[in-house]
Amino acid sequence: MTDYVAYYRVSTERQGVSGLGLDAQQEAVEGFAAREKARIVARFTEVESGSRKDRPELAQAIAQCRRRKATLLIAKLDRLARNVHFISGLMESKVDFVATDNPHANRLMVHMLAAFAEHERDQISQRTRSALRAARHRGVVLGVTGKDRARENIAEAEAFARKVAEEIETVQAEGTRTLGGIADALNDRGITTMRGGIWYAQTVARVLARLQKSSAQRGFGVTDDRTTL
Repeated sequence: MTDYVAYYRVSTERQGVSGLGLDAQQEAVEGFAAREKARIVARFTEVESGSRKDRPELAQAIAQCRRRKATLLIAKLDRLARNVHFISGLMESKVDFVATDNPHANRLMVHMLAAFAEHERDQISQRTRSALRAARHRGVVLGVTGKDRARENIAEAEAFARKVAEEIETVQAEGTRTLGGIADALNDRGITTMRGGIWYAQTVARVLARLQKSSAQRGFGVTDDRTTL
């Protein structure tokens, strides 16, 4: 049986708290491991820009791979970096890694994909700078739309947390107290996450944390082998 170390990366703190982007990565990685009948022996989540090379969580994930003779598992290649030099360095570390969106890619293919991803990043950056310059010339006040959208995303996540709170309370009242148990119960009831995905212990933990933070609900005392609130 192959052992994997899962590595997730989101670009902003807001994505990490709300689960935007993270849920999809978890579903892809957990689903791949289940299909391969493999074990995920450790999980690491990084909130970091893809263009940076200093990744403490990734460094720990690689160290775990070496220690356990495991393979690094990611959802997509660009979750590591859109940087050819960085990918080359990772390959030279002698740690095997698999991207669920292209699990059979060899080292040459990975290097080429990284080159295309780096080119795409540069093109996006150039188009963004051009668009911002044009907007300034038109007298547009920048940043307002992004902040408004961020507030809308947070409000949407909080509304969903309040909506699912009753189901979680029902599950707890029936005697299920662990995060993993609550996740299984919600999946059995056909209840999906905010983005229509499958529940995991970490997903439940984020919802409960959001409820506590917003003071919408109190008293969710749950425990799990991996996570305790």
